Amino acid sequence: MNLKFLSMKKLTIFLAFLLFVGFTVQAQMQISGTVTGAEDGLSIPGVSVVVKDNPTIGTTTDIDGKYSITVPSSAQALIFSFVGMKAQEVAINNQSVINAIMEAEVLEMDEVVVTALGISREKKSLGYAVQDVKGDELVKAREANVVNSLSGKVAGVNITSSSGGIGASSRVELRGSSSLTGNNQPLYVIDGIPIDNSNYSGASSTGGFDTPNGISDINADDIESVSVLKGPNAAALYGVRAANGVIVITTKTGKAGKNEIGVSFNSTTTFENPLVIPSFQNSYGQGPSKDNFYWVDGMNDDGGVDESWGPPLDQGLEFTQWNSYTVDGEPLPWVSQPDNVKDFYETGVTTNNNLSFTGGTEKLGYRLSLGYSNQTGIIPNTDLKKYNVSGNANYKFTDKFKAGFNFTYTKTQSDNLPTVGYTNENPIQQTIWSGRNVDFQALKDYKNLPLAAEGTAAEGTPINWNTQFQNNPYWVLDNNLNSLNKDRIIGAVNLSYQLTDYLSISGKTSLDDYSQLTTVRKAIGTNEYLEGFYGEYSRRFLESNSELLLSLNTSITDDLTFSFNFGGNTMYRQYSRLSGEAPQLELPNLYTLANVKSGVTVSLSNYSEETKINSLYGFGQIAFKNAIFLDFSGRNDWASVLPVDGNSFFYPSVNLSAVLTDLLPIKSTTLTFLKLRGGWSKVGSVGILTPYMLEQTYSFRADPYGDVPLMYNPDELSNPEIKPEVKTSIEAGLDLRMFDNRIRLDGTYYNMKSTDLIVGVEISAASGYIYALRNVGEMTNKGFEIMLGTTPIKTKDLTVDLDFNFSKNRNEVTSLGGLETLILGGQWNVDVIAKEGEAYGAIFGPAYLKDEDGNIVHENGLPVIDSEYKILGNYQPDWRGGATLRIAYKGITLSTTIDAKMGGDVYSMTTTWGRYSGVLEETLLGRETGIVGDGVKLDSDGNYIPNDEVVSAKAYNQAAFDNSVAEGSVFDASYVKWRELVLSYNLPSSWLTKTPLKGASISFVGRNLAILYKNAPHIDPETAFSSDNEDMGMEFGQIPSTRSLGFNLNINF
Repeated sequence: MNLKFLSMKKLTIFLAFLLFVGFTVQAQMQISGTVTGAEDGLSIPGVSVVVKDNPTIGTTTDIDGKYSITVPSSAQALIFSFVGMKAQEVAINNQSVINAIMEAEVLEMDEVVVTALGISREKKSLGYAVQDVKGDELVKAREANVVNSLSGKVAGVNITSSSGGIGASSRVELRGSSSLTGNNQPLYVIDGIPIDNSNYSGASSTGGFDTPNGISDINADDIESVSVLKGPNAAALYGVRAANGVIVITTKTGKAGKNEIGVSFNSTTTFENPLVIPSFQNSYGQGPSKDNFYWVDGMNDDGGVDESWGPPLDQGLEFTQWNSYTVDGEPLPWVSQPDNVKDFYETGVTTNNNLSFTGGTEKLGYRLSLGYSNQTGIIPNTDLKKYNVSGNANYKFTDKFKAGFNFTYTKTQSDNLPTVGYTNENPIQQTIWSGRNVDFQALKDYKNLPLAAEGTAAEGTPINWNTQFQNNPYWVLDNNLNSLNKDRIIGAVNLSYQLTDYLSISGKTSLDDYSQLTTVRKAIGTNEYLEGFYGEYSRRFLESNSELLLSLNTSITDDLTFSFNFGGNTMYRQYSRLSGEAPQLELPNLYTLANVKSGVTVSLSNYSEETKINSLYGFGQIAFKNAIFLDFSGRNDWASVLPVDGNSFFYPSVNLSAVLTDLLPIKSTTLTFLKLRGGWSKVGSVGILTPYMLEQTYSFRADPYGDVPLMYNPDELSNPEIKPEVKTSIEAGLDLRMFDNRIRLDGTYYNMKSTDLIVGVEISAASGYIYALRNVGEMTNKGFEIMLGTTPIKTKDLTVDLDFNFSKNRNEVTSLGGLETLILGGQWNVDVIAKEGEAYGAIFGPAYLKDEDGNIVHENGLPVIDSEYKILGNYQPDWRGGATLRIAYKGITLSTTIDAKMGGDVYSMTTTWGRYSGVLEETLLGRETGIVGDGVKLDSDGNYIPNDEVVSAKAYNQAAFDNSVAEGSVFDASYVKWRELVLSYNLPSSWLTKTPLKGASISFVGRNLAILYKNAPHIDPETAFSSDNEDMGMEFGQIPSTRSLGFNLNINF
């Protein structure tokens, strides 16, 4: 009985075991897949994969990012996690294959940023302000010039584009201007390589054309991040070239340890149209008065009228006009052309395509990128193409010895860049002077038009609406070409060796080398160049940098760490220029210097210079409990552009920061992080100095009366005792995080003083020179910057971020060494000046005479011009700000940016021309009744009384807005812009499971969508004639800025 009982018990247990095993087998399922990165599409090894409700069941991905896991059938989801990445929760839903895409985690105050010399630092340890922008924010809604994409996203940065034309240059200022005559733009550093940002623009008030800045050669698809080091405190280690701050660009690299190749394709196509065009009147046509217009022998009655004070339009009148084609041609209806200027502009198209390959092995990481950009402008027959090839590799020979290299090759080509300035070759000038009855579309078919009459300035070329002053604009754009060809290579090789656990040595040598050829063609028959013209301008630039750095990192105690770095750098730069001009041509349509007209001499010019800077520097940090950080640095430069006995100058910096939430028991869910920081620095600059300014030099020129070459002095008298400019800065700030980083506040105050500024002081003409260089100028910049980030909503599926930035800078010229004013530049009768007690960049020019109460004085009904020039405004803004909203819901992301500039002024030549010529909308006032100017006049007793004299609209506008008076065309340059919009959709991973794709997204993108607020009429106030100091605050008939709309496609394999 007992035996039977035991046997039965064993059988029962055995059957129960079988049932359990069977149940277990049925209740489990196998899941496998691959984990990749969202940024580069490469597999990620070591990712933790666990069951959500039972974390004891888990595995990790292998070297190829693959995993396999057995989970209970009741399991709902898998959790994927990895250090530095956002955890991903993926529902199982009976799937046997689940692939996951990991996104980088925002590291908040443990975030690593790239600082001086390319060294990565924890942001919390920095004692100065630095702001970075991720490369992904620059690619989708991209700009041709990558720095323009920073507008509205970085506090304290002032970016101004010269125009909306392709190849337009941009000017960047960080915390205002700090040199009176020298360069005020920051240094650009790519992967530790200082690069040249010159554009060698030929733009002038009488013509020429703009060319792209050097930074625009960089392909946005290659950028990992952009760090903006705003002040001398952050940039002291870069030396003399970094006095205006540094923009550090880090490019994408391959990563060792990933034994596969990732392929990424990014394509953007956008369409550009003018953002703002002037508001024209359409009631009166071409002519000197409303009762006077006729056409005789191919000319207007007065030799060519380029204004619209003529007879009323759309009233049934008929005249023999320019497009009647023959002298006895049929009269044509005198009608308005309200869209003639709008229709002149074409829709510009920009395409950017980039293909990159990223991969590596256990010891090797590499990346290769191929890019192509093609732009057609809003001005007919203008274009710009860029070809980019970049690559980098890093190899770990041993655990101690590493090596790497990187390079970028860029080829830039244009068959025609638009002409600017006051010349009939600038089509924008024609749109302001042409009659409101002129049909531009009729001009477009110029090949079927007769030629301009004999004796006119445009004789022998297709007829135009005005043959006395202007050529047919379409003929000009097809025949008078400004070409650009530029080849550039930037590269570096670097080595590092870990000598001990705490001591390492590294070295780098880098090169920035480019050649640029521009040509200018002016066809025979061009007004102002009746015999034609051809010019070639060749430039070559080379800069090499070699540096060595010894680094020490050690712990003194458990709480006290110490690091120190000592290094040196040698920089060599060579620049040369060779130009040739044929002032007249022998044969038409043959553009070589050899085609110079018989008896005319080709004008030749060449120039060459060399510069060298040797440097030694040291920097270090003492950290206590990873909460108090004391940074110090010192650098000594020996610059060849300074006198031999005074070419050495030393500049130090010191910064202190304390993370109070790590030092004091105040950290909570409310107060997440609190840091105070402050610093002092001193940095030098060579300002305007270039080679050959220290010793007496002579230049050659041809003798106009003989064959003997002449030598002449330069304008400036050399000064062998000149010193470098010095900029001393203090900076203080705080970084605050609250509610688990849902609120993020960074605030900075700075005070910078620039002394020994180099100024050209006028001297007696008897000396043979115009001015002498002296260290006499002083200037200050004081201001503050605020960056506020908020995350009002953060759930599993929905995240909303709203970020703000605000900056205010107060600039003052405190000394000019006895000079009353210093003219920096300007156009025509309007100057940009520096004046003691005023902000740098004052607009100075002829103004209206006013009485003691500020009323404009009139004489014979017309405003009187003051005999003395006045300060009419200043291009420096009062403040700048921006706001960016980001909404992410599952796979959909919306990002939009608005930025604003308040204050500052702009002088608009477009308005001057348009009011003088009678084409603008406001010139309709008083056409029939006349105008009584607002102001006063003198009575017979010499007292001021209200003006009551009536004058014609033409007389008033041509007196009030003539080139001889500027006040009426200076406007408030404030604006608010809808800067950027990106709407993206990431395709779900489940859609891509059975495809070779690892990720894909499509986006609708827009840039410069609208001006929400402005006071300046007819133009976009965010403009300057060029990127130079002397043209800021000047609008001179530039191509209008553009609105850009398009699409972006990104695919990862």
